[in-house]
Amino acid sequence: MWDSSTTLPSIQAADPERVGQHGLEIAMAVSQTFCVQREPVGKRITAVIELADDPGGDPAGRQPS
Repeated sequence: MWDSSTTLPSIQAADPERVGQHGLEIAMAVSQTFCVQREPVGKRITAVIELADDPGGDPAGRQPS
């Protein structure tokens, strides 16, 4: 994703009372890779997430061994 804000994302300290602002924590927990790049205007965030495409849990686009 991309946005025009120059503010880089940051994970906040754990706080069971905090409502909201958990998106980055969730994205990083489920991602194989997570990258933030500064752009001439704003920033670009890329997260790679492996998906399972069958009930057996085989990753999408791969054949079982």
